[in-house]
Amino acid sequence: MKFLITVLSLAVLAASCGSFKAKRVDANESDEKGLAITDNWMSADTTQAVTDIVKQMKAHPGFNKMKARHQTPKVFIAEVQNQTSEAYFPIGDLNDELLNELSLSGEFELVDQAAREKILGEITYQNDGMVDPATVKKIGKQTGADVMIFGNVYMKPEKRDGKTIKEYSVNMRMTDIEKATELLRTRTKVFKYSEKNASGW
Repeated sequence: MKFLITVLSLAVLAASCGSFKAKRVDANESDEKGLAITDNWMSADTTQAVTDIVKQMKAHPGFNKMKARHQTPKVFIAEVQNQTSEAYFPIGDLNDELLNELSLSGEFELVDQAAREKILGEITYQNDGMVDPATVKKIGKQTGADVMIFGNVYMKPEKRDGKTIKEYSVNMRMTDIEKATELLRTRTKVFKYSEKNASGW
């Protein structure tokens, strides 16, 4: 009897292990399958939002005024802030995607915020007498930014009878550093709808 129970247990274990499947999918298929699992923000939402934001920036009258003053404006991007109630919102991915799109556009020269402190540390080290004077980089030679981009992401949920609609709002503004005036402001929204029945998703 014990032998039979052991065999049946192994059979059940093998069957449960054998039910797992995995395969590689493209971004669109991943997004579609993800919608069956979660109504949280996903990578396709990041791509869509950033593409729309950059498109709005280029079409904005303030952008043309800025380009008239600065042929290739030097842009300092302050990190886009997560103002949603979702602690795991992929804000790092959104910041990286924004940097990538602005870089690929060829319209801007990016001032790297993340590297500034490390660069300052290296320049300080070089000027402390530890490095060959012929190769020392001078303090005060970094490029100053012409404009800054600030941003926030908000999310407003509405729920009723197991149905939820999430309204994500991605807001950006560009400010002229020298004049401290706002050049442009853009916004894009992403809506996520989900239903939950009594037995779960």
